[in-house]
Amino acid sequence: MSTVIIPLFPLHAVLFPGGTLPLRIFEPRYLDMVSSCMKTESGFGVCLIRDGSEVGKAADTYDTGTLTEICYFNKQPDGILGITARGQQRFDIISREVLANQLTMAEVKLLDNETSCLLPEEFNRAAKVLRGLLEQLGYPFMKMEKKYDDASWVSSRLAELLPIRLEQKQYFLQLDDPLQRLERLTALMNEMDIS
Repeated sequence: MSTVIIPLFPLHAVLFPGGTLPLRIFEPRYLDMVSSCMKTESGFGVCLIRDGSEVGKAADTYDTGTLTEICYFNKQPDGILGITARGQQRFDIISREVLANQLTMAEVKLLDNETSCLLPEEFNRAAKVLRGLLEQLGYPFMKMEKKYDDASWVSSRLAELLPIRLEQKQYFLQLDDPLQRLERLTALMNEMDIS
């Protein structure tokens, strides 16, 4: 079992491996975290908040999150640090410790990434919907490598981008089967009348 200790960034967002997440960093604990990650060329974990908020006291999170790498950063005119995090690999939290500055450090078990598999024809509509969503988005999504024939990539990007509840996105992150994820996402698109 491969375990590592990483800092956690609790957010009202769910990130999948292969996805990108633009962030604005202004709290001292997260500025220090980003600085440390850049110096050591290591990542941090993005976890959905179960209880609490993104600022102030350490929030309680779900136990499954995504290890990220920082692929872009810039100091914005208002002095806030802008970064783009790219999802690398899912993990399950084994234990966590909240430091004095309210940064949460966690021992996590890294989960194997899904193997890519050819998108079955029955899910071509899902790929078409995803293409339409991505064409409406600017940076960093326009620079993202597109894999519309990969069931894992399509299901992960759709789960990130569809206007569904965060708890549903978390459920899809925890699913290990991209075809099962696509079946359930297709059912949701039918309910929402998205075509």
